[in-house]
Amino acid sequence: MAKRRPSGDGMVRKREDGRWEGRIVVGHKENGEPIFQYVLAPTQKALLGKLHQNIEIFRDVELCEDSRMTLAQWLDCWLDDYAAPRLRESTMNGYRMYAEQYIKPRLGGKKMTSITTADIQRLYTKLRKEGRVHEHPEYGHQLSANTVRRIHTMLHRAMADAVRAHVIPRNPANGVTLPKADNTPKRVLTSKELDDFMDVIKVDPLWHDFFYTELTTGLRRGEICGLQWKDFDSDAGTLQVSRTLHRTPSGRFEAGETKTRTGKRKILLPESTADILRMRQKVAASEWIFFDPLRPERPVSPDAAYRRLKALLKQASLPNIPFHSLRHTFATRALASGVDAKTLSGILGHTDASFTLNTYTHVTSDMQKQASVIVGSFMEDIFGKELKPWQSAENAAKEAST
Repeated sequence: MAKRRPSGDGMVRKREDGRWEGRIVVGHKENGEPIFQYVLAPTQKALLGKLHQNIEIFRDVELCEDSRMTLAQWLDCWLDDYAAPRLRESTMNGYRMYAEQYIKPRLGGKKMTSITTADIQRLYTKLRKEGRVHEHPEYGHQLSANTVRRIHTMLHRAMADAVRAHVIPRNPANGVTLPKADNTPKRVLTSKELDDFMDVIKVDPLWHDFFYTELTTGLRRGEICGLQWKDFDSDAGTLQVSRTLHRTPSGRFEAGETKTRTGKRKILLPESTADILRMRQKVAASEWIFFDPLRPERPVSPDAAYRRLKALLKQASLPNIPFHSLRHTFATRALASGVDAKTLSGILGHTDASFTLNTYTHVTSDMQKQASVIVGSFMEDIFGKELKPWQSAENAAKEAST
């Protein structure tokens, strides 16, 4: 076996086409043979500059044979071997879509060790301007800032694992500038719209209990569809959220883990909601609280719930809001009614209260205005309405002059 060459060792030569080529050792194969990183430049001086940069990048690095992979090859490997064992199936489906639709077509053919932070920055810029696959009537082919940020989360994870696996020396996704998150206020039903919606579901015997429970708990669509009677404590009036229905690659819905660790939670139901479930439990024909009317042994499909919502909204002449807006409606009204962010965070299954506050800043800002009025009111009760701040300053000036 040849003598093992140290990482960082390099050489230069002039090629027959007149260009200069350099290479450095960046790792070794299992049989001990060196793995080289190659650099090309038009002059020897330019080559030496590039070569020195590469020596600094790969100093004290020992890469494996997988370093010769392209980004597309690594993403395939990463999704199957690294991400799949630790991520929910719905998250995996999203990541595979990001890889196939957005990353591979633009950067997938490039070698892993050649990808730079500038490459990833250009990718995000291009995606932001023209990344949408199907043209949107309002935004054209522009991809939303939040989608680009989610793509970055996935790519950064993949590159971080590549560093740990000795595929690349550093994470090129570090240091990129991301588009500002879109914090547009969530679309919620107004009081008038909510009244109209409640009037419509009152005369829908199949769906009334479902949507009333949704509007009084703020459950995610997969969570409410995945509720079983064993989750309901009739005496205590509580509901244990233990699972969610998620779509499999085959298109079917299956019960699985909740979206996050804090997604598993116990909710104290409003008495009206608990009463509805108690009445429903007396005639239960399935283990599922909300079941498929045609196949009671199966839970109601999240797709069926989505379609029924659209039909009810149209029937009530209401805006065509997404299902998640019912969750936002619950959260908004809870905050406006005085429920504190920490408590609401637990009810919604958020990871922490700061996320809840950031999500509903439009509500909390109104609450701050109300708080300032309340504070101003009791301060006036203490000091009196007659003496204004500027009057205090004037009185002090008069006393100083005399």
